[in-house]
Amino acid sequence: MSARVATWLPDGAGAELSASLARLARTEDVAHVAVMPDAHVADDVCVGTVTATTRRLLPAAVGGDIGCGMVALRLRAGADLLADRDRAARLLSGLYRRVPHLVHPAEGAPSLPEDLLAPRLGAPSLEAMKRREGRTQLGTLGRGNHFLEIQRDEEGALWLLLHSGSRAMGPAIRRHHEALAARDPSGVRFLDADSEAGRAYLDDVAWAARYARASRARMVAEAAALFAELFGVDVDAPSRIEVDHNHVRREEHGGRALWVHRKGAMGLRAGDLGVVPGSMGSPSFHVEGRGHPEALGSSAHGAGRALPRGEARRRIGARQLLREAGGAWFDHRIADRLRDEAPSAYKDVGAVMRAQRELVRVVRRLAPVLVYKAA
Repeated sequence: MSARVATWLPDGAGAELSASLARLARTEDVAHVAVMPDAHVADDVCVGTVTATTRRLLPAAVGGDIGCGMVALRLRAGADLLADRDRAARLLSGLYRRVPHLVHPAEGAPSLPEDLLAPRLGAPSLEAMKRREGRTQLGTLGRGNHFLEIQRDEEGALWLLLHSGSRAMGPAIRRHHEALAARDPSGVRFLDADSEAGRAYLDDVAWAARYARASRARMVAEAAALFAELFGVDVDAPSRIEVDHNHVRREEHGGRALWVHRKGAMGLRAGDLGVVPGSMGSPSFHVEGRGHPEALGSSAHGAGRALPRGEARRRIGARQLLREAGGAWFDHRIADRLRDEAPSAYKDVGAVMRAQRELVRVVRRLAPVLVYKAA
């Protein structure tokens, strides 16, 4: 018997996405699947899906980048601050220096906070990795669709938006626990939530989420310090919005206690604030959740990929990327290596937002001014 699948897809589901969702829906103990408008095919479980179970934990329904999320923070400055090429170049140069893409030098890497250092992870290999990669990658951005962006809202105020996650630690945690998991006839691996293995997975997932949050906090602090150093600009701390979109949580829906797995989907109760980013050339949105019951109180986490990375690199040239990025400042020296991050590699974020009008209310629309990301 298959679980109910509720969808908010703007253009329907293609054959590959439909097949993946059908496989997930017939996995034992899956009680409900909600499909966000930015959903796209990925390994095992699609990005943009919300999967509810009663007793099983599905690592693939969380994904590897556990705790990945967004932070938005208003700067006490107007958009004219970065109208000048020289100022934008100084800011980008400073971000390269203060927010590394991949790792800190071992001798200059930050210490792990005590709440990350003290708890032991579920395997000696993970514990050893925590003290190496966990330390040197704390406060680093990562590649792919992770970014630090400066945006302007409709009143002309500048905002910082950061997207990053648990770096190498999250995928390692997923691999370790999935290797210990049983396989459902559908092919999806699972752990019993009440078993020792299930509890160990939940402990490590909680650790990865704290790690991702601490890493984002460090990067935001470095960016804020840079704005103060270069321009004498500070931040409006109460404006901060932070939400993650790769997690598993025990939640109550329809009077039932469920394990709700979100992979590329925000969990927003009615009134909760979140962020739906576009691409490096399209708008982003601050939103307020409506707590829709069939969506399990969820929202899209972004525009969602329209083209797989390999296809995007084949079809999109550097010149096209430069045109699509419009007036946003970014490092043109790496344009050729950013082709798979071009706006046309992503869905139309406007269509995504229209498709989820039942799920969220738009609070604020923002446009990119400066984009810092790795190739």
